[in-house]
Amino acid sequence: MIYTVTVNPALDYVMQLKEVTPGAVNRTPSAVFLAGGKGINVSQILNQLGIENTAWGFAGGFTGKELVHQLNRRRIVNDFVTIKQVTRVNVKVHAGQETEINAAGPAIAPAEVAAFGDRLSDLQAGDLVVLSGSLAANLPEDFYQKLLPLIKKAGAEFVIDTTGQALLDTLSYKPLVIKPNHHELADLFNTTFNSEQEMLTCAHQLLDKGAQNVMVSMAAKGGYLITPEHVYHAPAAVGTAVNSVGAGDSMIAGFVGTYVKSGNPKESFRVGMACGAATAFTKDIAVKSQIDAVLPQIEVEQIS
Repeated sequence: MIYTVTVNPALDYVMQLKEVTPGAVNRTPSAVFLAGGKGINVSQILNQLGIENTAWGFAGGFTGKELVHQLNRRRIVNDFVTIKQVTRVNVKVHAGQETEINAAGPAIAPAEVAAFGDRLSDLQAGDLVVLSGSLAANLPEDFYQKLLPLIKKAGAEFVIDTTGQALLDTLSYKPLVIKPNHHELADLFNTTFNSEQEMLTCAHQLLDKGAQNVMVSMAAKGGYLITPEHVYHAPAAVGTAVNSVGAGDSMIAGFVGTYVKSGNPKESFRVGMACGAATAFTKDIAVKSQIDAVLPQIEVEQIS
């Protein structure tokens, strides 16, 4: 079983307009509520790939009820802890370009944190937990890190999607895969890359620190997968990017969903690249038909 964790989900209010005039009343012909959050995005792609998963997190108030309703509509199995405070609402305005107004989110009470910890007792050997997304305002910065000993004790694997020191602090627990982009990777080492070889050298250092696999996304230059045995490269798929939200989550979902079935990192990378591109080419998280349309474009080459 794969479990996705979204500790600070949002009910996204998405509005479509031709243009926005500041200081005036703007009316939208189209507006929808969607369940938002990086772990939720991962669950959506896993569903499209036919991979069993459960979404974990916190949800509260009338917005939390609507968020869970949206998950149920999309047939995403979920087991969220009910909290006293209200789940945040994020406003997404699409008017030629994307404008986002994101709320900080609710405070999580200690008893609610403890209830979430109880979810980890369900873990069994062979399970996988995907930890991603921002933390609620009052949660400690090491919230994810404190979960890792419990996950590993159960014999489960984990994937974490974060950056900076928070990412480095998890490497000793041996995440199945991490996915910095090339800018985030450079920042980890306080450097800039003058060549792709310099980038690969730093990626190998993350393996030495404990990561089992490292995916590096490079936008129009495609992506790399670095494993202890090989380095793979895949060019970017050809298409028009219309959405910057969820592509990285989709890439992770494609990788982990395929890996739990096959154990093949090369094929997992190929599917991950296709899922990321498919989401980038649509206004929402990609569906199976869109992923299937992109997949033939992704040709993975072993370069070492």
